[in-house]
Amino acid sequence: MLTRTATAPHAALPPGTGHSTFAARDLLTEALVGMLQRPARSALTMLGTVLGVGAFVAVLGLTATASSQIDARFNVLSATEVTLQDIAREHDEFADPAFPDDATDRVERLNGVRHAGVLWTVQPRHGAAELSVTAAPVGDTRGGEALDVVAAAPGALRAAEPRISQGRLYDDFHADTRQHVTVISSGIAARLGITTLETRPAILIGGQPFTVTGIIEDTQRQPDILLSVLVPPTTATELWGRPAQGARMLIATDLGAARQVAGEAPTALRPDHPEYVKAIPPPDPKGLRTSVTSDLEQLFLLLAAVCLVIGAIGIANTTLVAVLERTGEIGLRRALGAQKRHVTAQFLAESGTLGALGGLIGTALGTLAVLAVALLRDWTPVMHPLILATAPLIGLATGVVAGIYPARRASSVQPAEALRG
Repeated sequence: MLTRTATAPHAALPPGTGHSTFAARDLLTEALVGMLQRPARSALTMLGTVLGVGAFVAVLGLTATASSQIDARFNVLSATEVTLQDIAREHDEFADPAFPDDATDRVERLNGVRHAGVLWTVQPRHGAAELSVTAAPVGDTRGGEALDVVAAAPGALRAAEPRISQGRLYDDFHADTRQHVTVISSGIAARLGITTLETRPAILIGGQPFTVTGIIEDTQRQPDILLSVLVPPTTATELWGRPAQGARMLIATDLGAARQVAGEAPTALRPDHPEYVKAIPPPDPKGLRTSVTSDLEQLFLLLAAVCLVIGAIGIANTTLVAVLERTGEIGLRRALGAQKRHVTAQFLAESGTLGALGGLIGTALGTLAVLAVALLRDWTPVMHPLILATAPLIGLATGVVAGIYPARRASSVQPAEALRG
């Protein structure tokens, strides 16, 4: 409560003079009373702060949670993948291909290698006309569609870890005997009108019939092969020749062996010229996580900042309206001895309390949002304790900053004019 210390018994103090105190407990009580007088307006005023702080907590929590999932996915997939590229022609235009005929056997003998295989996009033979790569069901007179054809060793298909919807992948037997078989994605199958493999459908590739042995729904690695028709490399070599350049090898390794395999594979393939093979090991997980999450985090933090600005404007507007509505009350307080700093403190306390409550509610809602997303995605939620501790303080700071102008406006009210009105 507001108290005065008089300079003499029963002597009245002029407004704004003398010594008076405003206890913190009384200040908070006055702020809560002012808010509860207009509960609906106070709730709507807090909404902007709730959204801003909630978005702040949710964004940081979700990005931290997603980062941990990226790390896990990196460990299972990216950390076990090595790609080798044939760059022999960059060193010598007359050099033989970097991958010999037994390239798969050489690499799979290395410790830590689970699957490996060469793949390349089919090109015409030297001196031949451009290869017309079309595909259409046998008996279809429409001419089919232009599709890429990729020669992929069975080991490369296994390394890609495909999910098969129908049929099966071609295997080493098909490759060794140069069978005219192919594997296509479900998207290509739909474009060609193939709905089932029970009728043993075939397609034409460059005029040659190929039996479809399997349809792939998705792959864990090398998703670009879903856009191509896949054939055994021995069959592709027999029909269209060896690749002049552009061949690569996909290797799936045990966890932790990728970098070692990347260092040993070029020598295993070309001990005479290991520089003809370029090994691409897994990227650094920390850099991967940073590059994936930084842009998303910045975007949503900007959104949270916009919400906080909107919340601050709402608090400032509501507090200013309250000042205008309570001019008589302010004048009476000033006449009873309240100083300008007391009035300023009262309205700053009201706006700060609104911001703090909005921050607490926003923190709770943001935390619940992170938990809900993690539960739906079967993730492990990650929340930094500093974020949970800082978020309500951000709401408090937003409310205090928003209340500075209305509080100064209230403290400038003159008692005589206020009571006369």
